Amino acid sequence: MRDIEAKEVTRTVSRLFQEAGYHLPQDVLDCLRQAREVEESPVGCKVLDRILENADISAKGEIPLCQDTGTAVVFLELGQDVHIVGGDLYSAINEGVRQGYNEGYLRKSMVSQPFSARTNTTDNTPAIIYTDIVPGDRLKIIAKPKGGGAENMSRLAMLSPAKGRQGVIDFVVNAVDEAGGNPCPPVIIGAGIGGTVEKAFLLAKRALLRKVGEPNPDAEVAELEKEILKRVNNLGIGPMGYGGRVTALAVHIEVLPAHIASLPVAVNLQCWCARHQEAIL
Repeated sequence: MRDIEAKEVTRTVSRLFQEAGYHLPQDVLDCLRQAREVEESPVGCKVLDRILENADISAKGEIPLCQDTGTAVVFLELGQDVHIVGGDLYSAINEGVRQGYNEGYLRKSMVSQPFSARTNTTDNTPAIIYTDIVPGDRLKIIAKPKGGGAENMSRLAMLSPAKGRQGVIDFVVNAVDEAGGNPCPPVIIGAGIGGTVEKAFLLAKRALLRKVGEPNPDAEVAELEKEILKRVNNLGIGPMGYGGRVTALAVHIEVLPAHIASLPVAVNLQCWCARHQEAIL
């Protein structure tokens, strides 16, 4: 059994959300630069130029990439031989979010009673936390600020199994088409297929953590990703919805077995500002 201090978790979470707020991961920057090379629309090229300029200014000045600094989503891989001491794990994470958003001058976007009073919680808590118990004595923390504009374009379908592969393609493409410029394209498309209603959405969100453009290791799924990306980029929505060839940077799909009567498909879109950082304690 290995002890990890709760205060170390708090410090790490605070740091990760500040870093995520200021710095795009290298794989995202690389894909945006590649998109600039293939974009044919003059307006689309100008948009991508401004996006890349924005990322450079943000990193150099350590100022937020986007005014929407997101819901604080946290993915944990908790080793079964880890013992958190000096406090409880989830309280330590929320304290890290509180400190990170305050110290980093990140916008606080969470409201309580979202159906009525919508009172700002003032510190961007509570975090949305997902925990996997894994072998070992380490704790992996992934901080993912998730903006509201793209999140609002999430879609779910409980397809008839008879719809099959083509039904999945049509649903995902239509979801992006209906979203238009709202999720701030070029987007990364996370899709979850199988499991249950809630699991399909979690698969879709987890898919967004993959290195951008890295195909699913299953060849059939990778081919599905490739076909959907081609169809999406033929929609003509383009960067920020102004028209062009690059509507999506990548399609990432995760798949699980499903009930014989079900074909759940969830779509979770990520805007161009694909922020996440991780650390292992």
